[in-house]
Amino acid sequence: MALDGIFISKIKDELKKNAVGLRVDKVNQPTRDEVILNLRGKQGNYKLLICVRADSPRIHFTSHSIDNPPVPPMFCMLLRKHLTGALITDIRQHNLDRILFVDFLAANEIGDKTKLSLCVEIMSKYSNLILISQEGKILDSAKRVDITTSGVRQILPGLEYKLPPMQNKLCLETTDIQTITDSVLSYKDKMLSSTLMSVIEGISPIISRELAFRCTGDDEFVRLLTKDRLEKLTSVLKEIKENLHSSNDLCMVLTPDNRPKDLAFLDVTQYGGAMVTKRYDSPSILVDDFYFERDRINRINHRGHELIKLINNLIERTSRKLNLQKEELRKCGEKEKLRLYGELITANIHALSKGAAIYEVPNYYEEMKTERIPADPALTPTENANKYYKDYRKAKTAQVMLKKFIGEGENEIVYLESVLDEISRADTDSELSAIRQELCGIGYIKNKSGKKQKPPKELAPIEFLSDDGYRILVGRNNIQNDKLSMKTANNNDMWLHTQGFPGSHVIIESRGGEVSDNSIEQAAAIAAFYSKARQSSLVAVDYTKVRNLKKPVGAKPGKVIYHEYFTIIAKPDSELVERLRIKK
Repeated sequence: MALDGIFISKIKDELKKNAVGLRVDKVNQPTRDEVILNLRGKQGNYKLLICVRADSPRIHFTSHSIDNPPVPPMFCMLLRKHLTGALITDIRQHNLDRILFVDFLAANEIGDKTKLSLCVEIMSKYSNLILISQEGKILDSAKRVDITTSGVRQILPGLEYKLPPMQNKLCLETTDIQTITDSVLSYKDKMLSSTLMSVIEGISPIISRELAFRCTGDDEFVRLLTKDRLEKLTSVLKEIKENLHSSNDLCMVLTPDNRPKDLAFLDVTQYGGAMVTKRYDSPSILVDDFYFERDRINRINHRGHELIKLINNLIERTSRKLNLQKEELRKCGEKEKLRLYGELITANIHALSKGAAIYEVPNYYEEMKTERIPADPALTPTENANKYYKDYRKAKTAQVMLKKFIGEGENEIVYLESVLDEISRADTDSELSAIRQELCGIGYIKNKSGKKQKPPKELAPIEFLSDDGYRILVGRNNIQNDKLSMKTANNNDMWLHTQGFPGSHVIIESRGGEVSDNSIEQAAAIAAFYSKARQSSLVAVDYTKVRNLKKPVGAKPGKVIYHEYFTIIAKPDSELVERLRIKK
């Protein structure tokens, strides 16, 4: 889904009303494709998000905080140099095309006033953010486009800025409705919805389908349109034109399971009862809500990709090693045969001679049945017997060691899978940094610089408050799980963890008494949500007093053992989690 030109015009009106007259206080660039301008002024403070990612290009006010990288990108430094302290003087749109210009009054290096424009081109994979000088020259852009990328239009520092090639469409704001309907009628062999997309500037597929639905009850070829349906089309287009600068019918389309599907500047009726619509008064809040969760997941996946790749490689390597060790252990299970061969050779030493490849001797353990024992012809019978005794002792020792190594390997895979679960639930760069620090402390990641790095700022556990007033704490990573369970919690506090799945340690503070059953049920739902089983319908969650926990010597972070416990079946409940979480 991409924002269409008419929706962008509504965002422009909102930005123009609230942002003009504000100054740029800070410029941040969380990712290559995102820039946030922190604006301040007498009318209030705002965060203006500009995203030019191919799958979600947009511009709007945002209420969400996004972590920034430790070192700002070069484009961010350029924007800080030119825009910090600059005054927003205007916000313009080119017709109803998906191009916005944010105009600034700034000061250059010697303090003289100069005009700058930040051009936001919202065009799917061709989306871009371009800083333009007073003379119309490109100072730089989020995505540079050279001759090898496009032979039509280059975006490089020093070149003159030119608008993208325009499509031959009619602007609803400046064109009379009769001209538009006449143009629609010229496409006789096309469906009405696709014709509207071809004729009218600034409408998206969902809007063209909605217009066709309102006129025909579905969609049909233009040549089949009756007089009544043409009149209906004219009426609908007039209504949209009259409400171009209104935000009355903004809505988000959601699937029955409450997942965002699309957004529109008018009420969407084409899905009937198959979809749900949610109304909004502000285009910025609508777009912010629509994209935030999806972008958060994409952003974390992008930043955590290196860690995920590392952990998956470690799991694969450990699994291969485990399989080899288990095969060796299986072979060690035949060690008794080695001892038997040595014993039988020794018992029949008088009847054997050097040079034989096979010793045939009676096995007195199996009613004197003949046993064929492989032998080394170069060794004497005594030396062959000693060799079998030696191999038996080696196999016996190896069996003990292999069981130990296999146990350690299985524990390592459990730990690594818990780290993968932590990464999948990380909301911020700070949480990813803490996980990276955890892996560095264990030795999975080496400090490339060779210098002792400053540890990341310690994160607080996630906090909740049950309906009965009990404080619930959730660990964000294995290091914090250890600290929360073994140091922070009191002996009488309640501890919860999913059974058989990696997940966070959850603590219910007892306040010196007994924890209510309802609080345990709510904490169990939270524990299920903050685990690898969060997509399951029902999850078994163990709970016990903190005093029953023990940390095995040498165990990996997050590993505890307990023998006295109860189990409750819980449902991972995102709505409950959101309702009980303490916002900070």
